Amino acid sequence: MTTLMVQGTTSDAGKSTLVTALCRWLVRQGVGVVPFKPQNMALNSAVTADGGEIGRAQAVQAQAANLVPHTDMNPVLLKPNSDTGSQVIIHGRAVTTMNAVAYHDYKSIAMQAVLASHERLRAAYQVVMVEGAGSPAEINLRAGDIANMGFAEAVDCPVLLIADINRGGVFAHLVGTLELLSPSEQARVKGFIINRFRGDIALLQPGLDWLQQRTGKPVLGVLPYVMDLHLEAEDGIDQRQASKVEQLLKVVVPVLPRISNHTDFDPLRLHPQVDLQFIGPGQAIPAADLIILPGSKSVRSDLAYLRANGWEQAISRHLRYGGKLLGICGGLQMLGEQVHDPLGLEGVAGSSAGLGLLAFETVLETEKQLRNVSGRLVLEDAKVSGYEIHAGVSRGPALEQAPVWLDDGRSDGAYSDDGQIIGTYLHGLFEVPAACGALLRWAGLEDVQEVDYHALRERDIERLADLVERHLDTGALRQLCHL
Repeated sequence: MTTLMVQGTTSDAGKSTLVTALCRWLVRQGVGVVPFKPQNMALNSAVTADGGEIGRAQAVQAQAANLVPHTDMNPVLLKPNSDTGSQVIIHGRAVTTMNAVAYHDYKSIAMQAVLASHERLRAAYQVVMVEGAGSPAEINLRAGDIANMGFAEAVDCPVLLIADINRGGVFAHLVGTLELLSPSEQARVKGFIINRFRGDIALLQPGLDWLQQRTGKPVLGVLPYVMDLHLEAEDGIDQRQASKVEQLLKVVVPVLPRISNHTDFDPLRLHPQVDLQFIGPGQAIPAADLIILPGSKSVRSDLAYLRANGWEQAISRHLRYGGKLLGICGGLQMLGEQVHDPLGLEGVAGSSAGLGLLAFETVLETEKQLRNVSGRLVLEDAKVSGYEIHAGVSRGPALEQAPVWLDDGRSDGAYSDDGQIIGTYLHGLFEVPAACGALLRWAGLEDVQEVDYHALRERDIERLADLVERHLDTGALRQLCHL
């Protein structure tokens, strides 16, 4: 049984993508491989088969490995709810909220969960493909590290180091990162991979030769910059869009400070008939057919932010002119009359007035609701599936008119009497073509093209495995995996 780890010189160097690619490449070799990320900090999460919560990047990697997502794939998940504090999720369950200083002292406990999950995966799979977090050379985070070299040293595994040449300074990134590691950590690095290269590889070759001579480490490959590759982002919002046709539905998403699961909008971003705009601080909400209030890890503070930017008035104007409004999870809670956080789960305890557009109130409770669900949309009786991740429990007369009926007999969300507003707790509702089509028609798009988001993601995972075959030293990779 083998463990191989991918670490990056920076955040967004390509770690998640490379692990996804290597998982599918190994599946093609007939190898039983499982993705693993010891510690993840992200507000994009997925619900697992065992009823827990992990980073969405690991769920995509599980798809690449032809596996159902499991909490052991990401035993420690940190979900920031302020600039200095995070909810701490261990083995899929929220256990506490703490600031960065307190978490530093908690790392030894978190490491026990990491090693327990790794041991279970190692016993069940031929290769454990591990993704690091950030950079291993973040000196202030080295003590008690569980995400990068601290983990690699604990389980005695080899490491590949990936760097993004597109942002510049790739040789400084690689050499500098290596120099800041201890001798034993340096010895673990078995090779470099350069990501997002565009141009003539012959012009890069002198630099690759120098790098190998300078460090004694081989360059195991140079991956090209792929413009139209779309995988779910682990954290930052991806604003690239597919090529568009003439008939467009204009959709606007206000970007809140604690926006969560913005991957909900990837199917819209990739739809040829949708013009999706993310609106940031200080920007006015433009004329649109549909405004979507996204999920939020801190609903009350994000509500205050929404108001401070003048977006509440813009939403009222949008509705007066007949526009449609959709709230997802935290966005649903904002549509109601009050949001109560009596225990201070997302910040200072207290209550906030909602937008008052639907007659219900929400109370944040300790036990988080985590479910993968399926059912039917009231719109066109369309099939829908998705997942719930929320601490809020909503109650009120508006919920008696629900837009979603679930297969387990429950109803979900609220649908306004005038048909202009829908609120739902379901993340991922645009991923099923029938539900996506029904919602786009509700928002005003007449002749909707069907787009299979899961097929697009599967296509891109296969393309990643092709890149491994063409551009990486597969012989060296097989050796590192003990194949």
